[in-house]
Amino acid sequence: MPEGDTVWLTARRLDEALAGRTLVRADLRVPQLATTDLADRRVTEVVARGKHLMTRFDGGLTLHSHLRMDGSWHLYAPGERWRGGPLHQVRAVLETPARVAVGYRLPVLELLPTAEEDGVVGHLGPDLLGPDWNATEAVARLGAEPARPVGEALLDQRNLAGVGNVYVSELCFLRGITPWTPVGEAGPEKLVALAKKLLEANKARPGHITTGDLRRGRTHWVYGREHRPCLRCGTAVRVGQHGPPERARVAYWCPRCQRGPHPHAN
Repeated sequence: MPEGDTVWLTARRLDEALAGRTLVRADLRVPQLATTDLADRRVTEVVARGKHLMTRFDGGLTLHSHLRMDGSWHLYAPGERWRGGPLHQVRAVLETPARVAVGYRLPVLELLPTAEEDGVVGHLGPDLLGPDWNATEAVARLGAEPARPVGEALLDQRNLAGVGNVYVSELCFLRGITPWTPVGEAGPEKLVALAKKLLEANKARPGHITTGDLRRGRTHWVYGREHRPCLRCGTAVRVGQHGPPERARVAYWCPRCQRGPHPHAN
């Protein structure tokens, strides 16, 4: 699932391409919106809220989309060949005279009154990259269940919005703890501050770089490095799962650099 900085960058690019412009074509290829026509409406702005995208139109309408695991938005010039995937995966087309935004594999696509956006994002915690960022509230929410495993707590968007699985593994590594460490022992204040720092550093570029090294294969300390050397100490990185069984996520950690509980791992 894309991290919050990826969604923030997507929103910024869509906003730069569409905001202030009137649609000449709008094709929403999901059953519940098949007869909806947004042509001749002006896009007022595109914003991110955690991992949600809100494309707002004049007249008080919002097109809400969520990328989840493999959704994406691509921008093209009119007449340019679309390259984001096969045509049957296209879920939305928003076209202005100058740019075409194409949404692929969007598992969530719905139209709602802008005034009712809280109905789909009001449950989210403070947005790490949002104008409403509140570190004090984020720390309080993250630490509200001190016995909860820190990896699970960080992924819970009700605590703070924007952290995904890449950052969970990397945040835990940088704090020297495993993802199964109780959040009360993990230092919620330092975790929140570090999460904010990492997402801010990466929001204008792809890649979620946490090491400061842009070279291929050296952008992450442990994430995606199963059985490969930890970039700090050289110990083989291990992999396991964390979170509830029905929503289990992969976790990477270095058994030498990170202290704390862990399951049987490969």
